[in-house]
Amino acid sequence: DCIDNGFSSVMIDGSALPYDENVAVTKKVVEYAHAHDVTVEAELGVLGGVEDDVAAEESKYTKPEEVVDFTSKTGCDSLAISIGTSHGRCKFTPEQCTRTPDGVLVPPPLAFDVLEAIEKELPGFPIVLHGSSSVPMEYVRIIEQFGGKIPDSVGIPEEQLRKAAKSAVCKINIDSDGRLAMTAAIRRFFAENPEKFDPREYLGPARDELKKMYMHKNIDVLGSAGHALD
Repeated sequence: DCIDNGFSSVMIDGSALPYDENVAVTKKVVEYAHAHDVTVEAELGVLGGVEDDVAAEESKYTKPEEVVDFTSKTGCDSLAISIGTSHGRCKFTPEQCTRTPDGVLVPPPLAFDVLEAIEKELPGFPIVLHGSSSVPMEYVRIIEQFGGKIPDSVGIPEEQLRKAAKSAVCKINIDSDGRLAMTAAIRRFFAENPEKFDPREYLGPARDELKKMYMHKNIDVLGSAGHALD
């Protein structure tokens, strides 16, 4: 439906399926997409966490020894891999983390050795990271200051995303940070303006905070600013 309605690129996530089924469904999508000049992002390896209505209790790293076979058989144009990122605002359990003296969770590092092994198997092939929000603590604190309860929130440190962005990774998916930014701005707005009820008034600050957050990501973290004409 997406292809028939004009999308220029699509994604097919068969990562939760057995390997051969993932190959088969991805290949089917690729064949239809390429016939319509549409590119396809596929996924190999399972991310933990929750995305919409799809949940996985634990992640399974992408196996470098499978990536050549997978991309060759499916013909996909880019490959989303699993190296320790996950969906949602709690990307790791507290037991997987350490804590700073003030109680902030410090996550384990991403499996850059797996990424490097995949790069060696697929030199120059576009790699994608899903579930890569950093879950900024300033937004978590604002949300909880104004009535929210989102304990044990922890994301992917920005320095690790900077490192990934300098590799074969060409796209890094960030969603939870946007949700947190908007929610923090809206909660603060209502706490400071309890008489307000017009969405045009509270969605304005939320949009401004979202813009500020993504400008920071593009300029200071992902290194993608200034490349529109590349």
